[in-house]
Amino acid sequence: MTNMTIYDISEKAGVSIATVSRVLNGSNNVSEKTKKKVLDVINQYEYTPNAFARGLGLNSMNTIGLMCADSSDLYLAKAIYYIEQLLRANGYDSILCCSGYDLESKEKAMDVLISKKVDSVILIGSNYIYEKDEDNKYIVDAAAQVPVMLLNAAFDAPNVYSIVSDDFTSMYEATTQMIHSGISDILYFYNSTSYSGKRKLAGYRTAMEEHGLLKSGNLMQFYSGSHEDIHAMGSQLEKAAEKGLSFHGVIAADDNLALGAVKYAQNAGLRIPEDLAIVGYNNSLLTTCCTPELTSIDNKLETLCQHLITTLMGVLTGNEMPKKTIFSGEIISRGTTFSK
Repeated sequence: MTNMTIYDISEKAGVSIATVSRVLNGSNNVSEKTKKKVLDVINQYEYTPNAFARGLGLNSMNTIGLMCADSSDLYLAKAIYYIEQLLRANGYDSILCCSGYDLESKEKAMDVLISKKVDSVILIGSNYIYEKDEDNKYIVDAAAQVPVMLLNAAFDAPNVYSIVSDDFTSMYEATTQMIHSGISDILYFYNSTSYSGKRKLAGYRTAMEEHGLLKSGNLMQFYSGSHEDIHAMGSQLEKAAEKGLSFHGVIAADDNLALGAVKYAQNAGLRIPEDLAIVGYNNSLLTTCCTPELTSIDNKLETLCQHLITTLMGVLTGNEMPKKTIFSGEIISRGTTFSK
């Protein structure tokens, strides 16, 4: 067989990818029986280790490929910063590809990184996972050659590792807390239908439905404009109010959208939080850029990045590592909501 992958070897030998890696690295932490099974497959198919040395720490380039959709996005930019710092501390360089949001561009970006003989690819952000299996083939194909790490998205495939923030629970708790503060007409303001975006929306919906408060689909407002156009975000809420939609709370899928809600309230002469309570998401630097300061959900981005790199370093040295790790977020209360 030509063009064999590490996955092919592990599958035919009936062992994990990490076990194949340990055998090829000459680790003593493998039984003779298991080692023989792996070596028999390698000999049968005339496999030579250099074919995938980059994914196994053999003749490594010590370079990791990073992909993000848009590096001007505050959340993604911060994640890139943390990841690059952590990689450098572990002796790895990085190559960044900004793929955009369409599937074809993501596939091309992945091909570019694999062609650079990177040791792994890190997909930063939740928009890389699709509902249709065939749309995720580019990830499966890449993972047959090198480990693929997902930041804040989950996908079950060989040699793919997911580090996730529990967006559902965070949004559920934020919505429930606002309801308990006495606000029943809460608008959800969002701009993404990615893996993370869907989990956030589901958390809001579940909390509202449990209290019998989701009486209008208009309470879920999707914003499709630029993530930098705060005025447009505010205008959308203004138009919704002019059409008769009543809301005294806004929970936003990111801090940019929450600032749009602050802008709307200021233009409408509403008091915050007395007339309109607002919660953002990501706990970014934007939370202190408005008056009053913004209550926001801290999704523990730095912790996620640290664990992702720890997991990656373990994988690259042939250790068994967890395929999926979930971290809880935390509501950071400031002046745009009533204190507990």
